[in-house]
Amino acid sequence: MTISGECFCGKISFEIDGVLGETTSCHCSRCRKAFSSQASAAANVDPERFRWVSGEDLLTSYVGEHGFGISFCGNCGSTLCTTFQGCVYQITLGCVNGDPGVSIDRHIFVGSKASWEIIPEGVLAFEQGPTDQ
Repeated sequence: MTISGECFCGKISFEIDGVLGETTSCHCSRCRKAFSSQASAAANVDPERFRWVSGEDLLTSYVGEHGFGISFCGNCGSTLCTTFQGCVYQITLGCVNGDPGVSIDRHIFVGSKASWEIIPEGVLAFEQGPTDQ
């Protein structure tokens, strides 16, 4: 199975061989800003199975002080992935083409969600990270 994705303008595209890993929606204030949304929605990927197909030279990245970062299209601004120490470890679900066959496994940092957001009942949610079970 090959999963493909691209940015809004279509100049950057990627492929993943195989299925997506665990999916997370993070509701912290940093993710709201990084993804310009109420939360992020991302799936873990095996870096060995991920590849840029086109437009890698258009990627722009921001890396924070702990080595975590985001990569986005320098042309249209779409956030395509999150990185850790220079490696892609999650792709943003909004950039995946078609149905990737996943649903959100967990919602994290719901304790700092936006005041206007409503978390659906019955989802696996953590006030902070998944270690606060």
